[in-house]
Amino acid sequence: MEDQAEKLRELMRQKNRVKGKPSQAKEDKKARIITVTSGKGGVGKTNMSVNLALAYARTGRKVVVMDADLGLANVNVILNMIPKFNLYHVIRKQKTMKEIMVETEYGISIVAGASGFSKIANLTEEERKYFVDELDTLSFADIVIIDTSAGVSSNVLDFVAAADDSVIITTPEPTAITDAYGIIKIIATEIGNLNMGLKLVVNRARNAADAMKIADRMISITSQFLNFKLEYLGFVYDDPAVSRSVLRQRPFMVVEPNCKASQCVQHIVSRLDKTDVRDAGGFGGMVKRMFKGEPAP
Repeated sequence: MEDQAEKLRELMRQKNRVKGKPSQAKEDKKARIITVTSGKGGVGKTNMSVNLALAYARTGRKVVVMDADLGLANVNVILNMIPKFNLYHVIRKQKTMKEIMVETEYGISIVAGASGFSKIANLTEEERKYFVDELDTLSFADIVIIDTSAGVSSNVLDFVAAADDSVIITTPEPTAITDAYGIIKIIATEIGNLNMGLKLVVNRARNAADAMKIADRMISITSQFLNFKLEYLGFVYDDPAVSRSVLRQRPFMVVEPNCKASQCVQHIVSRLDKTDVRDAGGFGGMVKRMFKGEPAP
């Protein structure tokens, strides 16, 4: 693994030398990278990713949603889109990121996931270099939201470690809470100091008080047993508007912008804007940590 990391660092150094900057990373516009993940499936993670993107876009920012679920990608399903190409074609050097990126009617761009692909770490050296260069092209955006697969895998941990903010989604169901704690525990063990970057959202809550009880319990447990600071970002109501929007394959932020769920998402974006950002080094830092080139800050 260390040999792979050194190879990746050398690729980055070569890239910087070509740009005339031998000893420092590329000083271009820095996108804020937000990873959205969960301990289990079915908690609304992808729906949250898409609607967060829409809320950000409404503030005038350029937003890209990258579907990083390399097993069961479905960002495009929620948006009722069938992209011709996806991340698999980039990973295999068949297409560029620009060629697979799709502009939506909602003012955000999406990068469709590579269904059926297992591990980024399995890439060849040539594929890694190409993937590094193509990820870097997303730096044009103000916000990049990465929708990971549910549960824990090396890919999920790579994206969490690389992000400026990592948002854990749970619901009030006991199994979801248990699995959310499980992924937080693994993140704390495998990645380390994410105190400024790990945040919790309680989805499908009956009310603010119930959501706060769950958050307080999670924060207390992580602090006591993991010596880890988890930040409560907010909650989203268990709103029938969400189910209606899913059936229509149109985001609830679009079809019912004034519903309770939409207002909650707007509040979460407002909270994110006010929180400290863990400086993970943008996409330059992201690709290094994805291949174990350096520890998370």
